[in-house]
Amino acid sequence: MVTSQHEASHRVFQDRPELLGPVFRILGVPLPPKLAVDVLNSDVTEIRPVERRIDSVLHITPSEGKPFLLGIEAQGRKAPDKAATWTYYLGYLAAKYQCPANLLVVCTDEHTARWAEGPFELGGANWPSLTLRPLVAGPHNIPLVTDPAEVADDLALAVFSVLTHAGHKLTPETLRAVGTALRKTDSRSSEYFFDIVNMGLAGTGHRALWEDIMRASYFPGSGTLLERTFLEGKAEGEATGKTEGKAEGKAEGKAEGKISLLLKLLDAHGVSLTEDATARINACTDLDTLDTWFDRALTARTIAEVFDPALD
Repeated sequence: MVTSQHEASHRVFQDRPELLGPVFRILGVPLPPKLAVDVLNSDVTEIRPVERRIDSVLHITPSEGKPFLLGIEAQGRKAPDKAATWTYYLGYLAAKYQCPANLLVVCTDEHTARWAEGPFELGGANWPSLTLRPLVAGPHNIPLVTDPAEVADDLALAVFSVLTHAGHKLTPETLRAVGTALRKTDSRSSEYFFDIVNMGLAGTGHRALWEDIMRASYFPGSGTLLERTFLEGKAEGEATGKTEGKAEGKAEGKAEGKISLLLKLLDAHGVSLTEDATARINACTDLDTLDTWFDRALTARTIAEVFDPALD
């Protein structure tokens, strides 16, 4: 299943390519200061019944040196078949685009990250024909940024630090530092980074803390779409609950608030809704289902992905 955390780990490189420089320096592979980065089609399928899709593919043109491709994979656990799959990706991309290809694997688990570094040897037992050595970014080598000054100096790297440490060493101090930095940056960046952190913390014990921090330190008075969406949904839920004055009225109010929030999020992300889809959302009274749809909507491109996402 494609999770919000999985999507955040690789999509941040598509949306904020300036993150490549500091991450590659940490990995010991410095890049030139100026890069032209294009996002390519991530479909690497040749025979239709066997569908393969790499998470992200970037075409990078340095200010010095030759262009190259960077495939980015988010990996949540060890998987014995990944070495062959990753090798296929690199071979396919290099052949299709006639360009050198590298692989960056992003992990949120240290054990998985160290496994992903390989090397992986492919071939017969007595004669390995290929050796795969991915670049790996994870909690074992990406530092956890806790200093507010460092967060403000490189917000993209600080957010990536949160994503890679989401299941481990995250502290309230780190989340507060990021929240403070978001409050001081432009509204468009604030909304983007709030979404990407919210995605990355899905399913962890840190998400509730992050939302509490953002409510307290970022929403008040900012006037952004994020604030308006949150406050309008919250107000609608509370108003309906008070009007009814009963337990079921309060539950209905909460559902209506979540529905309003979900519809606004889908509209903000440009997801088209049919009349049937809108009716299905408006008719839902199960709070857990609405929460699930909201989490999916953070990354979905179509309403079908919200209702019934494809398997990873």
